[in-house]
Amino acid sequence: MLARDSYTGIVIRMIELKTAAELDAMRVAGRVVATALTRVRAAAGVGVTLLELDEVARDVLAEHKAGSSFLDYLPAFAPTPYPAVLCTSVNDAIVHGIPDRTRLRDGDLLSIDFGAHVGGWHGDAAMSFVVGTPDPADLRLIETAERALAAAIGVAVPGNRLGDIGNAIGTIARGAGYGIPPDFGGHGIGRSMHESPSVPNEARPGRGLRLRAGMVLAIEPMLHAGTDPFTTDDDGWTLRTTDGRRAAHVEHTVAITDDGPRILTTL
Repeated sequence: MLARDSYTGIVIRMIELKTAAELDAMRVAGRVVATALTRVRAAAGVGVTLLELDEVARDVLAEHKAGSSFLDYLPAFAPTPYPAVLCTSVNDAIVHGIPDRTRLRDGDLLSIDFGAHVGGWHGDAAMSFVVGTPDPADLRLIETAERALAAAIGVAVPGNRLGDIGNAIGTIARGAGYGIPPDFGGHGIGRSMHESPSVPNEARPGRGLRLRAGMVLAIEPMLHAGTDPFTTDDDGWTLRTTDGRRAAHVEHTVAITDDGPRILTTL
């Protein structure tokens, strides 16, 4: 999931620095997230419905006795609580696509986003891939998003600033000619799925909050091949490009430590 303070109505609170033991606890939730994304990707084939993928993710939650960070979540911007455990955004949907009976087609670009909590701690991650036969243009878009995420993680170290994360993402995205949805980005995460601070996907380097060991951030580039503005579907959740061009979304939950960035949402 993503957050924007002015958009979601999230209350700004003091940022909690996590201890080593708490980071280990978050790692448990992160493995559940990574497991679900891996299984959903393996299940996503031509003819499979988005609801069937949501069931795969629900099975992972049940298997690990974990809770969904997404189900029934109701931010200020949404007209209704989120009705699924998985976000499935297809082709021109940027983020927050709600699973339904839509069947995947050959060549669809699918972004999946998933959050889980275990023992009171949350993890959140996303990936994008092509179902069936890929268009090279879609592969370039996804690769650029992944490269932007890696660059952002690389500068998530004590002493740097939030602007350095946004600059890493924005420099790669803009350099490749892609758009970035304005005012959207990542977020702090821990005891709640969305915590302070907001994490920009485009910013000036050396500006913003200074990063400290113990902070945990969900860093999530969202790139698309069209122009920056977006529309919101009638469901009140799905963000979509205005020109119908395709989008990609990738994300990891990352702890800032004195030993360097620690990705919590891997297997």
